[in-house]
Amino acid sequence: MNEALAVFGFLSVASLAGLALKICAKDPVYRDTIKNLNARIRSWWIMCGIFFIAMLSGPKWSIVLFACISFFALRELITLMPTRVADHRSLLWVFFILMPLQYILLGLNWYGLFSIMIPVYAFLLIPARSVIAGDCERFLERVAKIQWSLMLAVYCVSYAPALLTLNIHGYDGRNAELLFYFIFVVQISDVLQYVFGKFFGKRKIAPLVSPNKTWEGFFGGCASAILIGAALYPITPFNFWQAALMSSAAVLAGFAGGLTMSAIKRDRGVKDFGTLIEGHGGMMDRIDSICFAAPLFFHLTRYFFV
Repeated sequence: MNEALAVFGFLSVASLAGLALKICAKDPVYRDTIKNLNARIRSWWIMCGIFFIAMLSGPKWSIVLFACISFFALRELITLMPTRVADHRSLLWVFFILMPLQYILLGLNWYGLFSIMIPVYAFLLIPARSVIAGDCERFLERVAKIQWSLMLAVYCVSYAPALLTLNIHGYDGRNAELLFYFIFVVQISDVLQYVFGKFFGKRKIAPLVSPNKTWEGFFGGCASAILIGAALYPITPFNFWQAALMSSAAVLAGFAGGLTMSAIKRDRGVKDFGTLIEGHGGMMDRIDSICFAAPLFFHLTRYFFV
């Protein structure tokens, strides 16, 4: 409950700040930036509300929420990938069997099969099912795109709610706080990188991949998020320095995820993966950082603290 009050308090301050900036901004460039920032804040109100309702409803509903997130993200990725009639049966398996099965295994706390079902069995099943259709045109490319989409949108994302299944000594019944901590640190890093980049950014990191990502935004946003992550250590099983290191790993992996997904968008010739969320684009635009950060954060926690 304290975490919810803190987040909604932060959003209230952000909303007031956004309103003040909107009134004071005179430069057209800054007006566009403030408009985009306020759209993001409005979307955050909705997303945080849904997230906390799921958390308060219990682990099972949190898993269902992330399953829905995976479904929409997977749909966005597949929509960008050119497929052929021969791929339709494989996609049927991906959407209605493999994706639900991954989250069912998580709900059953069957870690052994959960951790290998997609990268081993699904990766073998998809090409085997596709080849039966007898269409060899760009076969490797088509299969790889389906596999990559399944890995990103389902397998990687499922490691976030998997934090709810960990048996951490001395932390019984508080795993929802750890999930909140992980999501908050990764997402606040994205927000702060955006803010620092917009107001102070000059030197671009990878201009051909993501023109908006700058070194100033990267260092300012990441450093601020790591400090916030370290300060929030009381709600985690970590001490102050462990929280700083864990948040560093999550923030850096999240940055790599965002940059990688930007490269995919450039390859596909689109600005966003979709239009589902105002100010954020599609679902995958919002969880691109989580895709890379969730497996790393989960395994570091499981190895060192379970």
